[in-house]
Amino acid sequence: MTTSAPHLWQGKFIDDTEAGRRLAALPELTGRVLARPLPTEVVIGACAAVSAELADSGSPLHVRLARHLHADEAGPVLAELAAALTRQALERKLRRELGGLRPERLTRPDARETVYEAWAPVGLLVHIAPGNAATVAPLSVVEGLLAGNLNVLKTSSADSPLAIELLAALGTADPTGLITERVVALHFPSSRREWVEALCGQADAIAVWGGEDAVRSVSDLAPPGCRLVEWGHRISFAYLTRDAAADVDTLDALAEDVCRFEQQACSSPQVVYLDTGDEEEVFAFAGRFAERLAKISDTRRPPLPDAAEQAEITTVEQLARLEQHLGLTRVITAGDGSWRVLADTRPALGASPLHRSVWVKPLSRHAVVATLRPMRRYLQTAAIGGGPADVAELSRALFAAGVTRVTPVGSMLEGYQGEPHDGVYALQRYSRRVSVRASDASFRTVPCLEDLVAPPVVLPPPDGPLLGKEGVQRALASLAPEYAHLYFRSGGSTGAPALSVFTCDDYDNQMRTAADGLLAAGFDPGRDRAANLFYCGGMYGSFISFFSILERLNATQIPMAAGPDHAMVAEALITHQADTVFGMPSYLWQLFHAEADRLRAYGGIRTVFYGGEHFTAEQHRVLTEEFGVEVIRSAAYGSTDLGPLGYQCAASQGAVHHVLTDLHTLEILDPHEDRPVVPGEPGRLVFTSRARAGQRLERYEIGDLGRAVEGACPCGSHVPRLELLGRYGDVVRVGTYFFNYRRLSKVAQDRLGYRGELQLLVSPGSGRERLTVRLDEQYVSDAAAAREAFTAEVAELTSAEAEQLLSFTVETAPRDAFERTASSGKLRTVVDLRREKGSGSEELEVVGCSDSTAAYRVECTGDIKGECEPGQDKYTETRRQVTMLTLCLSQMKR
Repeated sequence: MTTSAPHLWQGKFIDDTEAGRRLAALPELTGRVLARPLPTEVVIGACAAVSAELADSGSPLHVRLARHLHADEAGPVLAELAAALTRQALERKLRRELGGLRPERLTRPDARETVYEAWAPVGLLVHIAPGNAATVAPLSVVEGLLAGNLNVLKTSSADSPLAIELLAALGTADPTGLITERVVALHFPSSRREWVEALCGQADAIAVWGGEDAVRSVSDLAPPGCRLVEWGHRISFAYLTRDAAADVDTLDALAEDVCRFEQQACSSPQVVYLDTGDEEEVFAFAGRFAERLAKISDTRRPPLPDAAEQAEITTVEQLARLEQHLGLTRVITAGDGSWRVLADTRPALGASPLHRSVWVKPLSRHAVVATLRPMRRYLQTAAIGGGPADVAELSRALFAAGVTRVTPVGSMLEGYQGEPHDGVYALQRYSRRVSVRASDASFRTVPCLEDLVAPPVVLPPPDGPLLGKEGVQRALASLAPEYAHLYFRSGGSTGAPALSVFTCDDYDNQMRTAADGLLAAGFDPGRDRAANLFYCGGMYGSFISFFSILERLNATQIPMAAGPDHAMVAEALITHQADTVFGMPSYLWQLFHAEADRLRAYGGIRTVFYGGEHFTAEQHRVLTEEFGVEVIRSAAYGSTDLGPLGYQCAASQGAVHHVLTDLHTLEILDPHEDRPVVPGEPGRLVFTSRARAGQRLERYEIGDLGRAVEGACPCGSHVPRLELLGRYGDVVRVGTYFFNYRRLSKVAQDRLGYRGELQLLVSPGSGRERLTVRLDEQYVSDAAAAREAFTAEVAELTSAEAEQLLSFTVETAPRDAFERTASSGKLRTVVDLRREKGSGSEELEVVGCSDSTAAYRVECTGDIKGECEPGQDKYTETRRQVTMLTLCLSQMKR
């Protein structure tokens, strides 16, 4: 910004001539801009980036903005802005004021009805900012952005460029460009009437700060139907009970409130009311309070008022001295004129001349409403000094009189994140509540209307290294307590159980988002009767999560949880007429077979929603043909640490899911290198969780393989899709060969018509390792024939046996012999007894090399992302384009 180009217009600094020309085209610009929605996540992301710069006193932005402030106020002002723009502050504000983090999306407030509601922008929002508060103008524009408006800020010619340069930085921090096109900031005096008229005459809403004259002049220019948001002058006061008035600490705290900001804030106390009708008590208190005010004031050197302010102080003080002769007042002032206490026996509320000038008046609590209500338009904050019962009683009376805010004495100028301002929420004043009522049955599987229009705006992933499970667990050690509300532990089916921690707000947001996914999957909360049969206890999250999801859908649910008494569970399903079940495939498979006769006779289970595992094609066939199940679908794709990641719509087939882009950014990286794959090619799934406080999981390699599914989904949604292709752990190395669990499962289905569960066991044998395929004896009676089928289809098995590298067997066992994780009941697809007996890692057995004639020594194994150390060679083995083994080797000296 320069003196020749003082205006910011959609990211460009322009001069007066260009600004005047563009003002004429403001209506057309508004229509074009508002046609493109602005997701709140874009605003939060940009604000968080700017907040981090403002909090760093050495950053270029902090240094540049500090030049526009007095040296003694630069630090506090920029710290205030940094705190207000943090992700935590803005997310709390959105939850408080608009009910959620994505209020702009047309979603169903009651999932039983196909009625959609959202908060929409008012349109062109003009901000006429005050000249005496540096933070007000930029923060008001940020509120306008959160509401999705096109914002035009008018700053006075006397203002510094701080607000305009801060808004320019916000636009720079947004990679989408959506913020830049929604911000115009003009720097001109109010005497330029034609510009003020051009702005106000086209506005859909005007936010104006100032006194009655300023508000009236803007109101006269506003067109019919324009919403006027007044942030006018307010009066605040303290109210003390008899006990509080006698407490020295309370008086010191009150004196601090008087001295802070020289009473320039609307929340500063101008009057002190005593709960009494005794005039002598008023005069006695004034003397005691003057002593405390003198003490506090001496520690804070006041700035000198200007000539007009000093004239008002002198006038008020002299009038009060004259009324002393009538017995109405008593005046106590500092010798140097730096403060004054004006005791007055009349309770009517009046403004003080500020600059540490405070009235002391009597007002019995029974007269509060009658006395203060005539000034209700001007009342803001009341600090109550008293006990809990006094605060409760007096708050009701003060609210009835028109007060909008009650605080403790000593913190009148302090606030909290999400606090209303002057009795209203700014975001609601800058928004409209809109609705769509749909009657067609096809809307039952549409949770959000925006998804039918265009792909969501997806922010780019952050820079930085990939994050693994170990890194997540290490970071928990330094997680601040305020972010640790809910603790969950994974089932441990793919390794050691891992701890995950959420805030209550994050958990609620994730459950609401997952609930929308369940609607898309075809669950109908108005008709379906759901039985929650996920495992519960041991800090495992599935049962409680789906309880929460169904609760947010207002669904009918029977919260049974998985249990060993299959007869009791079946009886409950039949008694309560459940037609939909949620659970792990392995448990549901056991239930349907243990209680096959009763459940076949009942025939009421129409829908199965599963999670954590997958049903095989043969299991699908059995459930549909023998038990009458009509729909078998994934309830959600997710993990304990990241939460819900995706959902299946009613049109999804196999392992295809839509990505929950409201919560996460997905990258699909090459199996061998940390670079994106060609769209549609398989790769490693890497997620960045954006809606998560405290525990920020960025570029988290979850351990799954998948590919992006191109093209439009038959359900009509434009939300991106992915197809899950398994986990890294689906491949196990035995006797130097790699065997894929899914491939073996497919052989069992195709060659044997097998419909049960399959488990791989790897154990150290005598001289060679042993690979065992365990099958359910109910579906396979001839283990030898099954072995022949596997060796005929899987050439690696035949080769490994011929080379005497492993022993391969097939065994049949009862269903309860299959090993499962204790907390989730999930089938352990691969049980590696080599690792569990301590002989080494899952892939390598560690042996001594002291007497070896080997050419190389293994220096490092595992998840090696970069290069090996100098002098070492890197060895990589892959199968089906997936890296199975990486070693760093050093040549041994002979």
